[in-house]
Amino acid sequence: MPEFDLDSFKKTWQEQPVQKKYDDNEILKMLNKKSRNYVKYIFWISVAEFLLFSVMGIFYFFQTEEDNGFLNILEKLGAQKTAEVENSFENIYWVLKVLSIIVTAYFVYKFYQNYRKIKIEENLKGLITRIIKFKKTVNSFILISILLLVAFTSIFTIFIFYSLSSQNVEPKNSAMMIFVVGVILTTAFSVLLIWLYYRLVYGIIMSKLDKNLKQLKEIDSQEM
Repeated sequence: MPEFDLDSFKKTWQEQPVQKKYDDNEILKMLNKKSRNYVKYIFWISVAEFLLFSVMGIFYFFQTEEDNGFLNILEKLGAQKTAEVENSFENIYWVLKVLSIIVTAYFVYKFYQNYRKIKIEENLKGLITRIIKFKKTVNSFILISILLLVAFTSIFTIFIFYSLSSQNVEPKNSAMMIFVVGVILTTAFSVLLIWLYYRLVYGIIMSKLDKNLKQLKEIDSQEM
């Protein structure tokens, strides 16, 4: 009976090629499907945000009670809330509101475009390019959302100063200091909330998309 050599058996077993559970094409298809789903999730979230902004705008349009924070601040600083001031405020508010809805609608359309292109894309390098472009679109949407908030606050603040100047009102230094500090703190807190919201809602999905992108790049580097 031949002697059993355990070391030789281990060496032979280790040298045997390991069969891949999935080949690169199957992995590519799975990553493609996952990436499409992640893009679809962000698309539907953006649709929900667009509908929310639209409903809020319609609600404000049919609201009869006046409850405008900036106009109330204007009165506390000593200015009169005249019909001219109210009309100017409403015009500015509606222009900015429409601009916000247009910007959101534009990104909803861009997300849908990205979803459709990734859905039909089968080429590996093309899929990588689509995902990178989608990430840039998401980052632009977050940045523009924050910039819009800062722009809105700045425009309304300028409107208050203009109204005070046009009525020759000089508020007390203490009241003006409280107003300026309040605007800065409120804006900073609002920006932080928006950033946290997008970080939580979009960030979780984007982190998973990043993992897909990393795997796709690894497959691409193996093919080169």
